[in-house]
Amino acid sequence: MSSGLTLASFGDGYRALVIGASGALGTAFCQHLQQDPRCASVRTLGRDTVPKLDLEQPETIASAAAELAGEAPFHLIIHAAGLLHRDRIKPEKSYSAIEVESLQAVFQVNTLGPALLLRDFLPLLAPQGAMAMLSAKVGSIGDNRLGGWYAYRASKAALNMLIKTAAIELSRTRPQSRLLSLHPGTVVSPLSQPFRGAASARPADIAAAQLLSLIDTLTPADSGHFFAYDGERLPW
Repeated sequence: MSSGLTLASFGDGYRALVIGASGALGTAFCQHLQQDPRCASVRTLGRDTVPKLDLEQPETIASAAAELAGEAPFHLIIHAAGLLHRDRIKPEKSYSAIEVESLQAVFQVNTLGPALLLRDFLPLLAPQGAMAMLSAKVGSIGDNRLGGWYAYRASKAALNMLIKTAAIELSRTRPQSRLLSLHPGTVVSPLSQPFRGAASARPADIAAAQLLSLIDTLTPADSGHFFAYDGERLPW
């Protein structure tokens, strides 16, 4: 992959951090950033990195942030991990399928873990930097036309509220920063493979390039808002 993508909004020598770097999109983000001549370094975090960061082990979030504090500030932080399905967890087609265990697991990865990321990694963000967290259009309450997918929808809606709330606070101390909620669209990945729409999914490298370009064009005035990969502003 050689995209020739160069991000202009962070200046020369910017430092990037990708959380959830082992997934399809996380890997693609890293590849694009490593090829950007303006990017000085790309740090990665995930369940298999050193230090380790596992959203289902909250103590690893704080410890990873503490270990990376010496490398801060980061000009770009991307959170690319999420949970839609795995063994014994599937999107619910009906409220009759709601299970406490599935709700807890999905919320831990999609909401509670990211809340701790905001707490522990926003202090590592450069004053004019950007932190982008991958949400999902199905987490839009205003756009919900089909129903279903209770845990995933609710966990992403809650994530959006966390991002919006943190962005308001961040604007008071670092008004030139950007905290963004982004919908990547359907991407070729294990997350999307079992579901309708996967046949028309975009390759991860294309999706990552679109999202990076979008982050680069958004301004501090866009902080705390919800955008699709093509720049469309999505309703909450």
